[in-house]
Amino acid sequence: MVPPGGHPARSRPLRPGPGAADHAAAGLSTVVVESELVGGECSYWACEPSKALLRPVLLRADAVHVPGIDPAVGNPLDTKAVLAHRDRMSADWKDDGQVEWLESAGITLLRGHGRLAGEREVSVETPDGSTVRLRARHAVAVCTGSRAALPELPGLEDVRPWTSREATTAGAAPRRLAVVGAGVVGVEMATAWQALGSHVTLVAREGGLLPRMEPFAGELVAERLREAGADVRFGVSVTEVRRLRDGQADEVRITLSDGDEVVADEILFATGRAPRSADIGLETVGLGPGEWLTTDDSLTVTAVPGDWLYAVGDVNRRALFTHQGKYQARIAGAVIVARSRGERPATGRWAPHSATADGEAVPGVVFTDPEIATVGLTAAEAERAGRDVEIVDYELGNLAGAVQYRPDYRGRARVLIDREREVVVGATFAGPGVGELLYSATMAIAGEVPVERLWHAVPAFPTISEVWLRLLETRTDA
Repeated sequence: MVPPGGHPARSRPLRPGPGAADHAAAGLSTVVVESELVGGECSYWACEPSKALLRPVLLRADAVHVPGIDPAVGNPLDTKAVLAHRDRMSADWKDDGQVEWLESAGITLLRGHGRLAGEREVSVETPDGSTVRLRARHAVAVCTGSRAALPELPGLEDVRPWTSREATTAGAAPRRLAVVGAGVVGVEMATAWQALGSHVTLVAREGGLLPRMEPFAGELVAERLREAGADVRFGVSVTEVRRLRDGQADEVRITLSDGDEVVADEILFATGRAPRSADIGLETVGLGPGEWLTTDDSLTVTAVPGDWLYAVGDVNRRALFTHQGKYQARIAGAVIVARSRGERPATGRWAPHSATADGEAVPGVVFTDPEIATVGLTAAEAERAGRDVEIVDYELGNLAGAVQYRPDYRGRARVLIDREREVVVGATFAGPGVGELLYSATMAIAGEVPVERLWHAVPAFPTISEVWLRLLETRTDA
């Protein structure tokens, strides 16, 4: 076994459901109900396969700029080999390893479609058509995740559009791929498939990529996508799609709001997420089918009385990241155990039974060229919230460690410092390899480390982490 978050074929489960079960299993009997594969979206259709596709792309992007490396690294990628690597990292879509871990932890796995059937009641329709009724003594946790949200366009079903699942599991690179959406899924899959042999056209309704992040992040990604040969279009939306089949031709014709037409072999819609809660019996406990489940910081569903129903992971819409789902699972599991013992959960900001990080220190990495790493507030979010912050920027390409990493290094760092409390409340890094800077920023924000103390955290030379010292110096100079 490896620690949580490892390869799905041999690690503990990545999905929030088994995570909550893991912690609740401390003294409690626990059942996991699963209708697909144990490990969930991240293991088989999101994080693991997408990063397996992107790792060779980003490695080559760095290597071609380092003197002394064989020029052959600049040749086209071996797409079949990359896809085979993707398959291995997704455990060939088998969950044997994850099931083995559940069994070793003493957790019961029940395969089938689970639905709430009233207070503390769950009905499970098993693959053989039978129904199993479960009654929880203490808690039921809904960990059903989210699904791709498709727009309402006439004829869309006939087009057979890709969602994130098809984009991460496709068996071959389409000659032409249209990507609709400027968020994380859209830009990561545009980056991957452009490098794997597709000609990508990315359509962004907003005026740039990654609109929820600092503007410079999306600008750098757009620049590199265009340099790689992708066609990136801003400020337009899709008004019509249709698939034409004529002899051997099978292509998608996409009409844009500016009147232009794009022709592709496949079209990926990366236009948002919706909760997977339409058919899980929410109506039996007074909730509406298909809605997001609102929780408090103990992950208890607030609209249902009795402190027995929990929602963990994407389905609660608090922070749609696998790592946040795992964090929430740790909190919810601890809360369930505490309540089962008649104890009152320790709540409040940063308390043991409170998922405070969901609102104040959510880290995320976009595995594009360049990488984007963010945690906490952006400048726009701070302004909307009325927070008095100082914005400090630094060009990463000025660091000796960055030039060692890649001689033509281009990138930028930004931190937001709360003027009153003198602590970091937001950080964004854009540049090759910056994902490895993210945990230090997360620690600074979650730990509310005073800026004056950060001066004593000495970065090694020459590394990109020296940016922390440069940011502090820049602030002092100002």
